[in-house]
Amino acid sequence: MEQWTEGTRSQRMKLDKAPWSWNKLRRKGSKQFLWVTFSLWTGFTFVGFFVPVRELGPELLSFSAGGWASFWTFFYGFATYGNAGYMREQVCKYMCPYARFQSAMFDKDTLIISYDEKRGEPRGSRKRAADPEALGLGHCIDCTLCVQVCPTGIDIREGLQYECIACAACIDACDSVMDKMNYPRGLVRYSTEHSMKKGETRVLRPRIFVYATLLLVLVAGLVTSMATRTPIILDIIRDRNFLYRELPDGVIENIYTLKVINQRNDARTFQLAVDGVAGIKLDGVPDLVTVDGGGVLSLPVRARAPADSAYGIMDISFTVTDVENPSAMMTEDSRFLGPTP
Repeated sequence: MEQWTEGTRSQRMKLDKAPWSWNKLRRKGSKQFLWVTFSLWTGFTFVGFFVPVRELGPELLSFSAGGWASFWTFFYGFATYGNAGYMREQVCKYMCPYARFQSAMFDKDTLIISYDEKRGEPRGSRKRAADPEALGLGHCIDCTLCVQVCPTGIDIREGLQYECIACAACIDACDSVMDKMNYPRGLVRYSTEHSMKKGETRVLRPRIFVYATLLLVLVAGLVTSMATRTPIILDIIRDRNFLYRELPDGVIENIYTLKVINQRNDARTFQLAVDGVAGIKLDGVPDLVTVDGGGVLSLPVRARAPADSAYGIMDISFTVTDVENPSAMMTEDSRFLGPTP
């Protein structure tokens, strides 16, 4: 977006130093407009994971969206603008944990972005047809393109630094210069410290096996959680307006709201049940309910139990079972309140 509106790096630097004019105001304003628009779109799409997008869009445009939907839309929009439009490389330097993990995990045999100092030094400018050996120079022509393209502003020729995010932009820039100078590529390349100094790299070493074991454990945990995932989510919300209600026929009643979430892509039929107190049953709801694929069913229910078995605070459990696949079921615990004996 910055290149669309303000041009290349050198053009942007000239524009920053230039006095304010209509051209500078137009370019700077267009950049900010694109950034703000993209940031708001990011917040909108994120909230769209939790709120129906087709409803959220018109509500935001008509300023009739709910408070929380509006707050999170603007919050994530502000965060996107702050990270990408304002703080920028400061996020990579001081907020991103990658550099901290990197410094703790790599050793002298880790593949990293490296500058071949033996080949590149001493650096210096020269004509394309000049022989670097005759001039006593290395292959680095000191064009500083590797620094200019670095999003965090480091000079890879000074060695690996914690600000490096391994984007490899310096490698591409350097290779393009080597091609123009008819020098071999790879002055800046992926290599290891041992390879640069001794010409060899140890591949099999203790940390490789440790990292491989940890990775296998994480993958196994992921596969296990996916294989044992229940395609149903059940959430129980107890009505807090009153503790319980005594009905004339000697029955104690508690009211709940059941939220049944169907995580499958197709509609499913579920059976509801309650257990935990002798004689307890659900009233006012059908035995079977249908939930659309990926849908959420909010269902107010009344749980009733005989007064002679409902005393104090008792643990109960609600169960929702897939009629077509009885092994797919979810149980959620709650409390049933009755008079104190």
